[in-house]
Order: sequence, then C-alpha cells, then structure tokens
Amino acid sequence: MLFEVWAPQARERVTLELNGAEHPMERDAERDGWWTAVAPAADGDRYGYALDDGPLLPDPRSRRQPDGPDGHSAVVDHDAYTWRHAAPRLRLRSAILYELHVGTFTPEGTLDAAAARLGELAGLGITHVELMPLCPFPGTWGWGYDGVSPWAVHEPYGGPEALKRFVDAAHGLGMGVILDVVHNHLGPSGNHLPAFGPYFTDTHHTPWGAAVNLDAPGSDEVRAYLIGSALAWLRDYRIDGLRLDAVHALADTRARTFLEELSEAVDELAKEQGRQHFLIAESDLADPRTTTPRTMGGLGIHAQWNDDFHHALHTALTGESQGYYADFARAPLAALAKTLTHVFFHDGTFSTFRRRCHGRPVDRARTPAQRFLGYAQTHDQIGNRATGDRLSATLSPGLLACAATLVLTGPSVPMLFMGEEWGAGTPWQYFTDHTDPELAEAVRRGRRREFAEHGWAEEDIPDPQDPATRDRSVLDRTERERAPHNRLLAWHRELIALRRTLPDLTDPDLAAVRVAYDEGGRWLAFRRGVLRIAVNLGKETAQIPLGSNGRDRIVTAWEPVEAPGRDGALLLPAESAVILTDG
Repeated sequence: MLFEVWAPQARERVTLELNGAEHPMERDAERDGWWTAVAPAADGDRYGYALDDGPLLPDPRSRRQPDGPDGHSAVVDHDAYTWRHAAPRLRLRSAILYELHVGTFTPEGTLDAAAARLGELAGLGITHVELMPLCPFPGTWGWGYDGVSPWAVHEPYGGPEALKRFVDAAHGLGMGVILDVVHNHLGPSGNHLPAFGPYFTDTHHTPWGAAVNLDAPGSDEVRAYLIGSALAWLRDYRIDGLRLDAVHALADTRARTFLEELSEAVDELAKEQGRQHFLIAESDLADPRTTTPRTMGGLGIHAQWNDDFHHALHTALTGESQGYYADFARAPLAALAKTLTHVFFHDGTFSTFRRRCHGRPVDRARTPAQRFLGYAQTHDQIGNRATGDRLSATLSPGLLACAATLVLTGPSVPMLFMGEEWGAGTPWQYFTDHTDPELAEAVRRGRRREFAEHGWAEEDIPDPQDPATRDRSVLDRTERERAPHNRLLAWHRELIALRRTLPDLTDPDLAAVRVAYDEGGRWLAFRRGVLRIAVNLGKETAQIPLGSNGRDRIVTAWEPVEAPGRDGALLLPAESAVILTDG
C-alpha cells in the first residue's frame, strides 16, 4: 500500500510508523514537499508519521481516527463495503431538506440509531437529509464545527462504516444525503496540521485565529487538500451534496477563487459518475454571484442558505428586534414580502446593524428560485440563542403552522430543522465535550460573558461542558403522539405532500411570485400559479382582499375557513393559514 504525506516542514526525514514498525519515507522527486513509502497494510491497521524524529502524529488525510483526533490513524478500505442501493436521482428544484444533528437526533446519538429513524423522514416526504459536520473532534458530544481530519468520521457516531450504512439506508428509501463541511477553520484541539506544512496563514485573521491558507505561499496544496476531502465524501461515501459552512469567512484574494475550483471539481466528478452532486453555501454576503454559474462570472455554487428570509420571518413571528433582527423589525411583513419576491432583503440597501450598505440585487429573470434555501429555524438560529429555545417555546401552534406554510409553499427550497415538524418542545443548546480543561473553561466563560453583555444572568446560561446540556437537546419523540404536536406534524406532512404534487409550488420563476400584505393587520398573501397562500399572524380575524373571481376553493387550511365570495374578501381566523386555488 502506498503511504504519502505532504510535509514541507520536515527538514531531514519523515518516518511512517505502521503497526509499531518504522518505515523510512522518501522525498517525492516530482512533488515538492511530498514524502512516500510502500508497506503492506490492511483495513484497520494503525499508523502515523514522525517528522525529524518528533512525536508520532496522525495522518492529515486520515480516513479514520479510532482513538480520537490525537490518536493513531487507521487504514480504511472503502472497497470492502458492499453497497445495497443506488443513489436516487433527485433534483434540487423539488428538494425538501431536513437538517439533522446525529448526536441529538436520538438518545443513542449514533449514525446507526439515526438510520433506524429514516423511515419517519421518508414518510414525512423529506427528500434530503442534511447532516451536521461529522469530522472527528475531542470528546463524544459537540456541534461538529471544531472538527479536524476532514477525511474521517467521528468515531463515537460509528465511524466510516456507520456513515456508509446511513447513506445506503437513505438511498434505499429514496432520499439523498447532504453533509455539512467546514473549510474556513479546523480545531483548535487535535489540529496537528501546522506541524506538517503551511495550512494556515497570518496574512488574514478570522474569528478562529489564523486563516486557512487559500492564497499565501503553499496554498496550492492546501486547496488541493480541501477539494480532495470534499470529493472523497461524494465518491467514497456516496454523499449527494455538501453544505459549505460560512464561505464568507474564506479569506481568498486569488483571481480564481477556491470556491470556483471546488465547484468545478464537483461538477466534473458528477459528470464522471453520472450523478447529480451539488454544493450549498452558507454565506452572509447577500451576493447572488455566489450561486451564479461560472460561465456567467459567478462562483458556481449550486445554492445557498438565505438568512434574510429567516430573519424577516422570525421578526414577523416574534417581534424580536435585537442584533441583526433590527433591520427587519421596522416593517417585518414588508421585509418578508421582499425576501419572497427578491430573495435578499439587503440588496445594496443600508443596514443599521452593519452601519453600511450591504448586499446586491438578484436578477430574477435569470435566477431560478432553487438557488436559495428558505427556513424558519436552523441549528445556528436556535443554538446560538442564550438558552437554545426553539420557536415552539414562545409561539402558538397557529403561528408555527403559519411559519411552516411560508417555508413549504414559498419559492425557495424549503429546509426544516429536526423536530420542527412537530413543534418539538426540547431546546437545542450549545454543548461541547472538550478534553482540554483550559479550552473547556475558556469556552464556558466566553459563552457566559457573551450573553451577560445582553442582559442574561450567568446562572441562566447552560454550561456547554455539562452533559445535561446535550441531554436536554435530544429529541423527545413521544411528543409526536400528543396535542398539539400531532396536529403540527400532520400539517407539515400535508404541506410537504402538496409541494411534491402541485407543480406551481416548485415553479423556479421568482418574477412570477406576487405578494400583498398589511403591516398593521398582520396578514400576508402571495400567489404561486393558480395557488394563493395566505397567513394571518395577528390575534384577530383578518379580512384579506384577494380579488376573487368567485371560483376559489380551499385546498387546505389550519382553521376552518370559507372560500371568498364574489366580493373577493377572505375572512382568515387569527394565527392561521390557508391555501386556495382558482384553477
């Protein structure tokens, strides 16, 4: 077996230690900084690299870390797994995503336990499960955004074989799998990359310290490292797509950006395999060039999260106005209407939160709606609140039904956060399991200090290191059988079925969406083809002038409601939603 490692930091020698035996490595004559050795090895064999007689370090391209980020690497034979199911052919245009954290989706917190529950999601009508990051990190429980070894799977979740079983099970049920990957930072704990080469650079600084080296000397190899990792998920694990964390934090000044290189490599792999692979970016830039094809001068990412829609919807539902919600809270229904029709609320307009102009307009005539994801809740928007409270903690079932209606009938690709479909009562809090006591204490203090500045008492902030914080965040499936959760679940199931059967709800034409609203009356209505969707967020019945032709009929409604008469007025009960058709 060929072992190879990029280690330009090594001055004189690199040694492969395999199953306790040492094997000197040779410099690669054709690739600067690379070292190679050939040695017999089989699946599961442990190994590592020593640079200039230093300590044994895990392989930067390790496929498995059975003893955690600081332990030996292990050989993985990807060809040994026998796949049972072919990947389904699914289009992003008709997708319905479900964001899932393996460690809290079930009490067991493993990939196998999550796979056993995939039938529930298939029955709900979900087309793609989006897994939060799976790369190894210290301890057992965490969000996964401080992972290392971007080729490996967190061992407490089940390791590489369990991920293959999960993907295989999802494909067998006709669902795709998307994996959240983090390219903007690694670690800090268990991150041994700086010992090998210039994986990071002080040329740029990020919230996590030195930036990943995408444009300084040595960046060619770093880019290849990250792209190789991305392709490995798609090829070796048959993952269908990748969600790219915080691409706005990728410091990159090169003329041809890392994201362009990545999207081109993914498109080439898709063509080679005869499958559809896609990339979904998380971006704070409100810049449509992120998802514009490379042939049109864009980065070629296939879709992106749209936080502007979330923020507008959140303020309309809750009335909150702190932080970045301030820009949306002045006229939340107007903001919501704009994000339903023009995608970004900030499209070159002034942001009071940023104290500058922000964003760029979307060309609705040339930009299909499936390039954007719409959602009411995500791991970020719940877990980064002080107590990890979901919308269900403060909103009525009716308002939760309105939120679901706007997400699942709107023009963007809808995404739910796990448990949202039944209005889960469990919080989803920020939790860690750092094994470094100093790092654990720093995270604990930082979390408390951050929210104390916003008026929270320190004793009310959950301790990220306390196992109870993770335990509180585990879904309670017994809620699904009880009111009002069972009614919300049925509503989500019905809306998803409508989206999958009514072509107007997946029409990619953004310019065809028409919206009317009343800020004071707290109602909003919009048209999708022959369908009209209306929500009343107020506490009183709303009279909504639909301009009916007298032939409207109710498709479905959260509360009993009559179709409008020839006067065109719809009387919509408080905190409820309705879908009508005039076709």
